[in-house]
Amino acid sequence: MPVITNRKNGLKGKLLVVDDDEALRRLMHLELSGTYEVIDTGEPEQGLALALEHRPDAILLDLRMPKYSGYELCQTFTSFSRTQMIPVVIVSGEAGAQTREHCKQLGAAAYFEKPLDFEALKDCLRGIVKPRRDVSRAEVRVRLRVPLKLRGKDAHGNEFEEPATTENVSLSGFLCSCGREISVHSVVDVYMASGRNEHVGKAEIVHSNDKAAPLCRYGCRFTEKNGPWVLE
Repeated sequence: MPVITNRKNGLKGKLLVVDDDEALRRLMHLELSGTYEVIDTGEPEQGLALALEHRPDAILLDLRMPKYSGYELCQTFTSFSRTQMIPVVIVSGEAGAQTREHCKQLGAAAYFEKPLDFEALKDCLRGIVKPRRDVSRAEVRVRLRVPLKLRGKDAHGNEFEEPATTENVSLSGFLCSCGREISVHSVVDVYMASGRNEHVGKAEIVHSNDKAAPLCRYGCRFTEKNGPWVLE
C-alpha cells in the first residue's frame, strides 16, 4: 500500500516513488520527506493511478520490477496527456550509456544509478520541482457566473448531462454548482451553455462541497482545453 508523509504541508513539492525495493523506499522517506511530500508504492501497477490522484511534481521510477517493466511505465507517464508534464527521474541498478540513452528517448528527465547519491538527486530535484506556492500565486481567480453544461458519469456510474453555473473562474479551472453527485477525480466534458454549446474541453473534479445541497459545489481543473474559455 502507498505511504504518504507530510500531507498537511501543502506548500511542499510532491514526489511519487515507484520501486519494489522497500528498504530504498524507506531511505527515500528519510532523505527527502523533510523537503518534499513523499508518496510511494512497491506495486508498479498502482503507479499511474497514484500519479493521476496526487499530481506529483516529479516521479522517481525504478526500471526492473516483478511482472512490470519500468520502461513501459516511463513511456506511459511521458506520453499520457494527464502526466506528460510531470518529470520522470529514473532510479535504477542498471548501468551503461545505452540504458541511459534509451530512458532519455522515452522522455525521462534524469537518470540515477543505485546506490543513490542523494545529494546529486536533491540537486536535480531542486531544479525540476517548484514550490506549490508559486503555482497558487500565478493563478488569478475571477468571481464570475458563467452557465456551463457538464457531461460524464456520476458517482453511481450513470451517464449524465447537467447544467452548472460557475462561482469563480481561472485560466486552468473553475468553481461551480451542479445538481448531480460527481465523484472527486472524475473527468467531465465541459460545454459553454450559451450560444452553440461549444465544447471547452475536459476537466477533473479536484474537490467537492455539498454544503449548498441540493446543489453540490465542485472545484474543477482542466485536463484538456480545446475550445473557447472566458479567460485566455
